Amino acid sequence: MQLEPPFWWYGERIPLAAWALWPISAAYGEIGKRRFRTASPYRSTLPVICVGNFTMGGAGKTPVALKLASLLQETGRKPGFLTRGYGGSERGPHLIDCASDGADRVGDEPLLLARAAPTVVSRDRPAGAKLLETLGVDAIIMDDGFQNPSIEKDFSVAVVDGGAGLGCGQVFPLGPLRAPLALQIGMADAVVILGSQDQADVARLIKQKSLRSAPLPIFSARIVPRVSDELRGRTFVAFCGIGRPAKFFDTLREAGIAVAKSRSFPDHHPYTEADARSLLADAKALDAGLITTEKDYARLKGAEGLLGELYRSAVALQISVEFSGGGEARLMQFLAASSSRNGLAPEIASHV
Repeated sequence: MQLEPPFWWYGERIPLAAWALWPISAAYGEIGKRRFRTASPYRSTLPVICVGNFTMGGAGKTPVALKLASLLQETGRKPGFLTRGYGGSERGPHLIDCASDGADRVGDEPLLLARAAPTVVSRDRPAGAKLLETLGVDAIIMDDGFQNPSIEKDFSVAVVDGGAGLGCGQVFPLGPLRAPLALQIGMADAVVILGSQDQADVARLIKQKSLRSAPLPIFSARIVPRVSDELRGRTFVAFCGIGRPAKFFDTLREAGIAVAKSRSFPDHHPYTEADARSLLADAKALDAGLITTEKDYARLKGAEGLLGELYRSAVALQISVEFSGGGEARLMQFLAASSSRNGLAPEIASHV
């Protein structure tokens, strides 16, 4: 069962009693450092672009990974995705078949990736990369794995949720960071701050903690929903099980979609018949439709009984990522500039 993060992770101050976790956080951070010092990463024959985040939980990695794949495809590249498949039982390496694979086997986010490009689920990242090397792709996009040292990355993008920021700045379990921030900044080639609330504060903190000799490129981006007149003309019961549910509900409100009731569940929540019964009853009582995220909708695919009815009754809000201030072109320029060391073809530069 997915647990909610402690209130102080993203609160104003850490309570005195919580500081008892500091020795564990220090040990956790040191273990992360040691993993990178002692690792012998696999060097793929293909360029590897990693999309990860500094903190526990969701930050918008998958939408950014999909955006990068789209930008590469526009240049004529044929990217493939490599992912751990969080929430699924498959250890891999396994090439996802959208027609037969479900979220219980491969996870919810990989199903979204597989709609856009060949996607391999593999707990063993080098084994997954080796499978992708045989599939006719010419670049690998890793969705997550930023802190995984088993495979060498050519370009790493760290995604930060602008609404949540970096929390209290402490390493797990005292805070949400997966490793000391200075270490992680040193591993990143670019940062994408997704969402507009606290972008300036997040960018300032990243610059303060950076020990790099050259400035770290920081990009601003936002989630853009694809909203039809039909969606705006209805009232909905909104539900989701993602890292920060408020982000989804805020997106609906900003898009002008009327929400009569909202229901949140833990991240990657496996919906039950009881959940479906309750949500369907809410929609009936309020004479409303049901709307959820693409990730949640993917988890309902192939379900039977009331869960199947929930899948057929609900609609998924489709989204995309939009960079501000010419950010897409600038990000592709950084990718093109790295072509001499990672094999990214010169045609990328010709499209920016």
